[in-house]
Amino acid sequence: MSNSFHFGDSVTQHGDHNIGIVKNQGPLDPQAALRELTAAVRLLRDQVPAEDREVLDESLEEIGDGSTASPPALRRALRNISGVASLVRAGAPVVASVRRIMESFDS
Repeated sequence: MSNSFHFGDSVTQHGDHNIGIVKNQGPLDPQAALRELTAAVRLLRDQVPAEDREVLDESLEEIGDGSTASPPALRRALRNISGVASLVRAGAPVVASVRRIMESFDS
């Protein structure tokens, strides 16, 4: 496995099962970002309790394809997904995906 670091990167790694550094290398395609998020949430789904799966499912349903959700509803759904993902070690890719989408709102 190869790691590439850039000047200014600071990385602290603790514990087992680390997945590496996730970086956004270009402009964010909203549809691609939502597909990435949906795929990551589906992988995470089997690793959380039933009540958290329900939150993930409802949030993905609310997001849909991203075109029909109002900005406040989209933000709420992303916060809910990020909240569940942050509780489990395997949730790091989901949290990173949510951050990229949320950052695109500010761009």
